[in-house]
Amino acid sequence: MSLPKDLLYTEEHEWVKQDGDTYIIGITDFAQDQLGDIVFVELPEVGDKIEQGDSIGSVESVKTVSDFYAPVTGEVVEVNEGLEDEPELLNSDTYEKGWILKVKNVSAEQIDALLSSEDYEKVIED
Repeated sequence: MSLPKDLLYTEEHEWVKQDGDTYIIGITDFAQDQLGDIVFVELPEVGDKIEQGDSIGSVESVKTVSDFYAPVTGEVVEVNEGLEDEPELLNSDTYEKGWILKVKNVSAEQIDALLSSEDYEKVIED
């Protein structure tokens, strides 16, 4: 299972990567593995204000439908429209082509509260 060291994580299995003043968000390799083959992704809208901890979409697999939670509070500036035609990108390339959304206006305190790869690894081992 892949767990990039340069990303931050949540206990709900989302990852966050800083890209200038924007933050890219997706689901972890562990999450996609647990879900199985992903067949549909419900995305938020560009311009939506999201609140940390709120459900902001869902990921549907052949096994189940799972909510996707906002790891930080911010404004959605882009969504990965490629997931509409190829939701399986979450399975095949979850950390690159399978990103879900980008947000801005995120507080440093919320970023600082996210988990390191080492801390997230402990979460998924339990």
